[in-house]
Amino acid sequence: MIRRILAVLKARNLEFVRDRSAMSWSIVIPFVLVFGLGLIFSRGDTDQYTVAVANTPASAMTASTHRFFATRFINFVPVEDLDDAIAKVSRHQFDLLIDPQGQLRYWINPDSPAGYIVERLLLQADPSAAQQEVEGEPVRYVDWLVPGILGMNLMFGCLFGIGYVIVRYRKNGFLKRLHATPLSAFEFITAQALSRLILTLSVAAFVFAAVKLMLGIRMEGNYLTLLLIAVLGCTALISLSLVIAARISSEEFAGGLLNMLSFPMMLLSGVFFSLEGSPGWLQSGAQALPLTQMLIAARAVMIDGASVIQVGPQLAILAAMTIVFLLLGSALFRWRFT
Repeated sequence: MIRRILAVLKARNLEFVRDRSAMSWSIVIPFVLVFGLGLIFSRGDTDQYTVAVANTPASAMTASTHRFFATRFINFVPVEDLDDAIAKVSRHQFDLLIDPQGQLRYWINPDSPAGYIVERLLLQADPSAAQQEVEGEPVRYVDWLVPGILGMNLMFGCLFGIGYVIVRYRKNGFLKRLHATPLSAFEFITAQALSRLILTLSVAAFVFAAVKLMLGIRMEGNYLTLLLIAVLGCTALISLSLVIAARISSEEFAGGLLNMLSFPMMLLSGVFFSLEGSPGWLQSGAQALPLTQMLIAARAVMIDGASVIQVGPQLAILAAMTIVFLLLGSALFRWRFT
């Protein structure tokens, strides 16, 4: 028995070592993730909180201007539009908003855990600071978080449910047999995409209904608009996974590539936290991710009650991504494992 186990163990190890793409990727991807995320998030002291500052340029945010600016681990972000900043405080995009001109005023969402901590620090530095009411109904963190969690679940279902499966089909010869039929690559890809779309949306709808029933999450907009966002977001993600699976024949290599796509989206698309206050180039780069566009539109509908016209730019971007990825995947698609 031990000999048989060792024989299979040896065979599997040799299979992995001889698959140069998979072995190389398993070595490269940890370095890429570590150095990439280290470059993005390491800026000396790691800022844990984000405070918006009104009517004050960045050059004036010094300890000599106000003691609170000397507090470590807080990222102070100058803002010009006070109303817009107040709205972002309400939506947990800023932990706190302050206006240090004259007697210091500040705005806080009472449901924000991070805002509570920053408020304690502010009042220690300036006990006379005056709290202002946040305009409109404060948004609970769970109301802001749920779209991100649902979007992340859709992302993993779309990427791995298509890309990984097609690579396995190619490796075991199933695609080779399909190639002998009149089925075209575009027809096969379209059928796979529709199947995954129906399955992921069905699961997401069930989870959404259950969460809304149990937690009473906020839903200010139209359900059909939210469904349209989910459909376009899923098709963009599915089409992206088809590009990855178009020519790859190694499951390990495909898994590495899909992880390299999914982890940056999970971290940079605003699933768990807002990127407000992060470097401008990072925010601009995040806009190119399908999940970012989907979450921006979904939160606008659920929290702000945005109409389909108001989320039109995000819908157009997702539709364009879908067309480009689907055409590219069809053009690159290979049936055989060679």
